[in-house]
Amino acid sequence: MTYTTMNSLLPDALVMAAVVVAWLNDTFAGPAGRRTTYFIALLSTVVAGIWFAVQAFDPHVYYYFSRMYVVDPFASAMKAVVSLGYAVSIVYSRKYLEDRDLFRGEFFLLGMFSLLGQIVMISGNNFLTLYLGLELMSLSLYAVIALRRDATQSNEAAMKYYVLGALASGFLLYGISMLYGATGALELDEVLKAIASGHINDVVLLFGVVFVVAGVAFKMGAVPFHMWVPDVYQGAPTAMTLLTGGGPKVAAFAWAVRFLVMGLLPLAVDWQQMLIILAALSLIVGNITGIVQRNVKRMLAYSAISNMGFVLLGLVAGIVDGKAASAASAYSSAMFYSIVYLITTLGAFGVVMLLARRDFEAETLDDLKGLNQRSPVFAFVMMIIMFSLAGIPPTVGFYAKLAVLEATMNAGLTWLAVLAVITSLFGAFYYLRIVKLMYFDAPLDTAPIEGHACNRALLTLNGVAVLVLGIVPGPLMTLCLQAVTHTLPL
Repeated sequence: MTYTTMNSLLPDALVMAAVVVAWLNDTFAGPAGRRTTYFIALLSTVVAGIWFAVQAFDPHVYYYFSRMYVVDPFASAMKAVVSLGYAVSIVYSRKYLEDRDLFRGEFFLLGMFSLLGQIVMISGNNFLTLYLGLELMSLSLYAVIALRRDATQSNEAAMKYYVLGALASGFLLYGISMLYGATGALELDEVLKAIASGHINDVVLLFGVVFVVAGVAFKMGAVPFHMWVPDVYQGAPTAMTLLTGGGPKVAAFAWAVRFLVMGLLPLAVDWQQMLIILAALSLIVGNITGIVQRNVKRMLAYSAISNMGFVLLGLVAGIVDGKAASAASAYSSAMFYSIVYLITTLGAFGVVMLLARRDFEAETLDDLKGLNQRSPVFAFVMMIIMFSLAGIPPTVGFYAKLAVLEATMNAGLTWLAVLAVITSLFGAFYYLRIVKLMYFDAPLDTAPIEGHACNRALLTLNGVAVLVLGIVPGPLMTLCLQAVTHTLPL
């Protein structure tokens, strides 16, 4: 561990500098500079994402700002994922925004502020840093959802998200205050040592953990803290939905790892029991409720809830009988699953936005009918993505689910693994229903599918990535395992 070099902070600084440059450009250039703002946001996040990915191979851990900020393999890998995820999101959103006069600097600036918050969340090594990162991300998302001021649904979605998000922040702060009162520390390493010493009041600690888990569950959209997810997904414009349901979910997982594993690992027996209940409820509610949805975005919201249930399975399988022998494989499987979830979510919303056009939102299941007749390529991409979400081989979703289920079985939670498999069978129904509509129903809309060449090419690559990573998952899984092994206090 070293404190000397500042090189590890350069990609983080690049994102921050890009926010300032884009802000100045948008302020002085006005509407004429919107395209420049877009390219600044795109280029900076792609470069930063690649830089983060290279850093992920450095096994060292670097602390900055009085140990409030940490750069380690886990943080670098997750920051690479959210940065590249944001870049892909704005490419997919470009035509959608242009058709609705939303191609404005505010969208890109708020998205970059949200990304900056995610980066701070992922690298936070102090309760205060973790909370500041969360609020920077959340406040930006509240604003970006309400960006379409003439749409009642968007304003309603933003208000629901804001009110419930404020409640969750209150829970989290109260939990942090109790943990601080019990341990006398805010830094994760110091909290870990204080709890491990065994001289702390267990009752106070347990109450603090309950409130922290509630805050984590809200940000991940786990049941019963999921109420905002379907309404926000459906009410927000699709481009804003993607910004909310993509990278922030991955950042929320990394944030949960920082809180629960890096700071509260000696209390794993307590918080794992809570997460077991949250995971089981998320799998049941997400997969069964999704069956009756006719709105694609609302269906994808319940899909997100069930997928977060799988991520939680990886977290609950880490510590078995007080031993951490299988923790690295369990947490790395959850990390792998969260990355796979982001890739498939980007592709699904990318197709939905590609089908939309001016004054028309492709939001219902009927809008996907006959897609194969209109565009065989994008019908195939959507089919691969649906197969992955359903966990059908040879897509990457199958391997992701298999890795998590294997970790769950190794932890002795056989009943939970069986529940995950059974509920996934229910979930497969609404994924395969989309495939049936695309390939076996006549199209209700015969308008040509338009889109920028870059958008179409990237969406095709997205589908290919889902297939290739399913056939060759080894390199990504190895990277996740190495990141967890070199980072976590196991």
